[in-house]
Amino acid sequence: MYQSRLTLFVWLIAIGIVSFSQHLLAKTTFAPELKDNLVILQYHHVATNTPTITSTPPDVFAEHLAYLHQHFNVVALPEAIDALREGTGLPDKSVAITFDDGFDNILTNAHPLLRKYNFPYTVFINPALIGHTRTQLTWEEVAQMSQEGVSFANHTLTHQHLLNRRHITSNNGHSDDVTIENETQWLKRILGDITQAETLLKERLGYSLRYLAYPYGEFNRTLSNALSNLGYMGFAQHSGGVSSQSDFAALPRYPAAGRYAQLGTLKIKLNSLAMPVLHSNITDPEVTENTPDEMRLLLDTQDFNLTGVNCFYQGAVQPTVIENGVLIVALSENLPTGRSRMNCTAPSKREKGRYYWLSQPFFKANENGKYID
Repeated sequence: MYQSRLTLFVWLIAIGIVSFSQHLLAKTTFAPELKDNLVILQYHHVATNTPTITSTPPDVFAEHLAYLHQHFNVVALPEAIDALREGTGLPDKSVAITFDDGFDNILTNAHPLLRKYNFPYTVFINPALIGHTRTQLTWEEVAQMSQEGVSFANHTLTHQHLLNRRHITSNNGHSDDVTIENETQWLKRILGDITQAETLLKERLGYSLRYLAYPYGEFNRTLSNALSNLGYMGFAQHSGGVSSQSDFAALPRYPAAGRYAQLGTLKIKLNSLAMPVLHSNITDPEVTENTPDEMRLLLDTQDFNLTGVNCFYQGAVQPTVIENGVLIVALSENLPTGRSRMNCTAPSKREKGRYYWLSQPFFKANENGKYID
């Protein structure tokens, strides 16, 4: 009898300890840390029979998604952008997935894989091409994908080089009466194209995100400022993380196709942090006679050493100079025609294996004043 009472007593004490422990754990469970950081991935084709430079094979894409599912938080782009703009932060290692151009292989090859993990994603489309080009999605398919959680946004009407200026011929038709659009004429035409595309999207989808992905990633400060004034957010194609301090008129995205599709190097980018830039003397990515011959960066170095910043241009490490706390990188006297970028990285002191990342794009027209594919 005594042993039975003793056993019961010990059992009751054990229950009390477990209950108290559970209560204590419930009181001391912390919410995951929110961070001011987002990585955006950019895809085009998910296929093997499309241009290599813009293609990610389906098996490689599946590998990307499996890795993201295991190690990252895939978030919807609109919700992520809202969180950063409002300063509420995101779960650590948040990633948003985007596609450009609205190719039909997004639905046939990528969509089933994304649905497997219930990953949200955004497709930037050219409304004038949807349903009119053999390799594009149809509006019926866009509607189907929308119902399954995919968001769609503006990529202009027909995917033209936005920085190209048109030649204008006078009414008399003489060849010597041809002029080039001035800035006012050019900007009016481009904004008209973007506005018309946004109107079509709203009519077809019932909503307007007022996001614009620049075709070929090309923009200048005049255009990005005008879009900001109209309430748009811009998405470019240079690399780097995104934070609440980023330029929301030209947000960076990491290309994940072609030679950038290798998971080994993509892992580093997925773990990247937005470089905290306090000031840069490069105010416009379009190369003109006024483009500086050096890039001068004032950085917030709380979590990295300025001496640890490395800058790369066309695959080569560039010499840097530190002057009164400002990082200086010389630019080539003759930046190449087309699209190029200066990438600068710095290892985090607090988070081993993670790098702050900044990419400064440059866009230079050819001798005829045109931008090429």
